[in-house]
Amino acid sequence: MQENQVSYNHTNSYTTLNTYSEKTTTVWLAFHGMGYLSKYFIKYFKDLDPEENYIIAPQAPSKYYQDKKFKYVGASWLTKENTDLEKENIYNYMDAVWHTESSKWKGQNVRLIFMGYSQGVSIVTRWMAFRKIQCDYLLLHSGAIPQELEPSDFHFLSPEAPVTYLYGNKDEYITEARKTEQQIKGNSLFGNRLQVEVFDGVHEVNADFLITI
Repeated sequence: MQENQVSYNHTNSYTTLNTYSEKTTTVWLAFHGMGYLSKYFIKYFKDLDPEENYIIAPQAPSKYYQDKKFKYVGASWLTKENTDLEKENIYNYMDAVWHTESSKWKGQNVRLIFMGYSQGVSIVTRWMAFRKIQCDYLLLHSGAIPQELEPSDFHFLSPEAPVTYLYGNKDEYITEARKTEQQIKGNSLFGNRLQVEVFDGVHEVNADFLITI
């Protein structure tokens, strides 16, 4: 048996919330976790000031049914199958999203917040590192930083850009060992810029924290 590859054009969606205008001060690029669709994930940002905040939620490409009745659809960014190839596909997709959206604020002074939630943490950090995309604030929410990333991958990131690792104290996916592992990995990549924030809650998006930043 031989596994082969072909290249072809692929179209994928993404979701935005609010309208970008001259009143926009903050642009969010928010990567959802496994099982989400971007059109539902973006609702966590609905309480942000709609005039000042413009949110972009990319859509993971691999969709699947989450229940035996084939009613609820979720999506995944990556699996252990053909990971390197799938990463490159995602980078190309994100390049297209970024090219389309970033032209809206070209020449304007806006604050860029990049956020990854759960599985989205691995995507935002990888894409930033491999494409050297700058942001003003990086939020890593309840997910794992990829092991292959090195401190040199983030030398391009402004030393003034804060990095926050946020998780719930009742998160069923974050064990004591995982906490220690992520603290060590985060410190090695971002040094003193890394701040760890813990909220009272489970494995879910903390919408209140989004408002504070």
